[in-house]
Amino acid sequence: MQDISNPSPVSLSRRDALLGGLIAGIAAGLPAVAAAKTPKQPLPATINHGKQAMSTITTKDGTEIYYKDWGTGPVVTFSHGWPLNSDAWDGQMLFLAQHGFRVVAHDRRGHGRSSQPTSGNDMNGYADDLAAVIEALDLRDATLVGHSTGGGEVARYIGRHGTKRVAKAVLIAAVPPVMVKSATNPEGLPIEAFDAIRAGLVKDRSQFYRDLASQFYGANRPGSNVSQGTLDQFWLWSMQAGLLNAYECVKAFSETDFTEDLKKFDVPTLVLHGEDDQIVPVKDSAVKSARLIKGAKDIYYPGAPHGITATHQDQVNADLLAFLKA
Repeated sequence: MQDISNPSPVSLSRRDALLGGLIAGIAAGLPAVAAAKTPKQPLPATINHGKQAMSTITTKDGTEIYYKDWGTGPVVTFSHGWPLNSDAWDGQMLFLAQHGFRVVAHDRRGHGRSSQPTSGNDMNGYADDLAAVIEALDLRDATLVGHSTGGGEVARYIGRHGTKRVAKAVLIAAVPPVMVKSATNPEGLPIEAFDAIRAGLVKDRSQFYRDLASQFYGANRPGSNVSQGTLDQFWLWSMQAGLLNAYECVKAFSETDFTEDLKKFDVPTLVLHGEDDQIVPVKDSAVKSARLIKGAKDIYYPGAPHGITATHQDQVNADLLAFLKA
């Protein structure tokens, strides 16, 4: 395992940096539940060209989860970060579909095109929704990929559902083991940082998301070449999330302890993280997770931000492909 005991420092204070941006990319998970009904005419395992406007599965509690399903070959699933949706994975999905993989991604409940329930907005619910998609599409030997909050969703899925249908796992800028500061996690971020995120959502979520995008992609760093389009799409995706769902997800991604989930990983696992992540500090997340997951391979991107799937798309794609083919 690579030693990054001294990764590139984040100049902003943790609390300030995470107030405005602490969690724009935390993302991701999906709740409400375990078994799913048969999907409404699920997309065939090929890249679809307008055959169906929407594809959803319905969970036990009646929540409709939107998903996209492209390509043929070994299966790779994607769990997105907070407060985005599955479109955040398009750069990886298109690349892998073109390289012989079947790629599946869903919108977390309350986010994107999925329905907005008042319950199940927690990591157990998100993991069970992922299980519902996997079971409804009968996915097997899948590689589960999660970014930010989605990394927590993947960890909790393995903790709750095991690896019977899982071949490999990938955690990208992921929130595990646990974000919030406590007596048992003194290196974590203070609860006040997450309280500020919730306050920002309630006061003016639109402006909050605009401000967060800059830290999410490192656009506030000298020499950044992040495009306005990238920042705008972050805002657009974020505004599609229900306020209640986005609000409750903050607790899910910040206060859930995934330590025991990580210890249950028994499949090859890749951990990717930017060393200048202003949202999920690398030393308190990836470094610890890689030590908890037996045999994990960890790769760190010098000077890279939280949103590396966009800012370092080619590098992430290459590392994913190499890991999938290994």
